[in-house]
Amino acid sequence: MTGKILVVDDEDRIRKLVRDFLTREGYSVIEAADGEEALNQFDTNPDLKLIILDVMMPKMDGFEVAKRIRKTSKLPIIMLTAKADEDDELQGFDIGVDEYIAKPFSPKILVARVGAVIRRSQTEVEQLDSSNVTEIGGITLDIDAHVVKIDGEEIALSVKEFELLAYFIQNKGIALSRDTILNNVWNYDYFGDARTIDTHVKKLRSKMGDKGNYIKTIWGMGYKFEAE
Repeated sequence: MTGKILVVDDEDRIRKLVRDFLTREGYSVIEAADGEEALNQFDTNPDLKLIILDVMMPKMDGFEVAKRIRKTSKLPIIMLTAKADEDDELQGFDIGVDEYIAKPFSPKILVARVGAVIRRSQTEVEQLDSSNVTEIGGITLDIDAHVVKIDGEEIALSVKEFELLAYFIQNKGIALSRDTILNNVWNYDYFGDARTIDTHVKKLRSKMGDKGNYIKTIWGMGYKFEAE
């Protein structure tokens, strides 16, 4: 199995240990020594497959890093902690952490968990992609036919409006920044102004009628899709 993994821990020894075991299995590894650096690496590496994230770190702890990542991404996260504390584990799972491993840990077990979490994540994406017709809140989205119906009535959308609505529905309940939307719907090689998203959202809302209210504006950030 291959892919790029971000390892975040303030201890050089831990990062090196994890990196060595992961690279032996064919993974590409990048590192961060604190929470702020972790977010910078997350922002600049859109091809990450997973994050291994320590809880206790300077500048920003792992819980806060995970919260911020979960605002815009479902990227798998494995958290490491020096404390086998049930409350800590529950807090991590409430945030949306995929796995929780207490220190000291077996590097071989950690690598096995990494593989399992990535495979599970890929399976979920494939299941989503294979479900070509999605129905939610009176909206029917047919990926193959490129058709959208509102309460049974077909509406005419441009290619980008359709892709934008599909992306919102696939990420329902997640606050998405304009940059995140731009990178995923317009692709990373697009050099236009992120404000083009606002224009497309305005047109999309108008065409969706009352259902346009499902696309919520997150002021100062972007948008979130919430169907009733």
